Amino acid sequence: MFKVAIDTHWQLRRADGTPLVPRLTTLLVGIQRSGTLAAACRSAGLTYRYAWGLLREGERAFGCSLVESQRGRGARLTSLGERLAWADQRISARLAPMLDSLASEVEAEIERALSQAQPVLRLQASHGFAVETMRQLMIDREIPLDLKYRTSDEVLGALADRQCDLIGLHLPIGVLEPAAAAHYAERIGADWSVIHLATRRQGLIVAAGNPRRIRGLDDLTRRGLRFVNRQPGSGTRLLFDLVLQHAGIDGRAIEGYESVEYTHAAVAAYIGSGMADVGFGLEVPARRFGLGFVPLLSERYFFVCRDELLDEPVMRDFLAMLGDAELRAKIARLPGYDPSGAGRIEPAREVFPAARARPRGARRT
Repeated sequence: MFKVAIDTHWQLRRADGTPLVPRLTTLLVGIQRSGTLAAACRSAGLTYRYAWGLLREGERAFGCSLVESQRGRGARLTSLGERLAWADQRISARLAPMLDSLASEVEAEIERALSQAQPVLRLQASHGFAVETMRQLMIDREIPLDLKYRTSDEVLGALADRQCDLIGLHLPIGVLEPAAAAHYAERIGADWSVIHLATRRQGLIVAAGNPRRIRGLDDLTRRGLRFVNRQPGSGTRLLFDLVLQHAGIDGRAIEGYESVEYTHAAVAAYIGSGMADVGFGLEVPARRFGLGFVPLLSERYFFVCRDELLDEPVMRDFLAMLGDAELRAKIARLPGYDPSGAGRIEPAREVFPAARARPRGARRT
């Protein structure tokens, strides 16, 4: 099995199009994460002398310093240095799921070309860090997977049209579950099954140290507080709107409600860069970017497939992997995730009581 890697890369250029200090942003991100130039050099594969040359060249180009040395405390980025580092992380956070999907698609095409006999499981899913972890383990074990990250609304249409074998969805646990399930129920087949992966925490992502003292939903309507939302059609946007409705809060009263990002990590990077004060999302990217997190609720992330697929060899292998101790251990290390129910199967009609029976292969109109 071949692994396809597609990396995010951007470069500053002068007005005449010539590159401006290649690898500078990589070095700045390393300093931001480690707090020392030496550690940043190691992670970027640069010599200490070369790194200092990059910084001096960058400072000449911008006309101001990018890094401040702190005696006995390593190095700290200046305001401009922070902006450049966060720009790099916002680009990566926004594009990484899309590039992962494309890489998986190319991998699947190569597998089909090399061996027509080996079936490839086609998965379309709302992006999640447990799915990301699962995909990496499948790559490590050379298990073929054609993965596309799409919104919750999009994946339901894909399964109904037989464009994929399996989809990933998530539903809140508790009082909001009936309303969320009802949103999807008419597009769920009564002869479909739900396969659990993990529970995870959603909440408010805030700046490091929570300087705006954001404690809950009521704070979101505070004057001058900048919010960043998820895009319409995503499962997290649906969940946030249900949370607001349950709390009696009108989204139009929230400054930035119409400002959107397309992944949980992109929301966190947007806040980390100082472009917003708060957003709604998963705990994992908040912790990875060194931000604060105010938990609000837990939800179940699961897969949905047609019952007829459960007896297929490719699906039996997939289910065996979900019960694997190594996968569960990796998911359990993700902040806010609990994989203890991974691999459990139940009829879709028990999760979505209003799921409709439809003729095999029928498409919702």
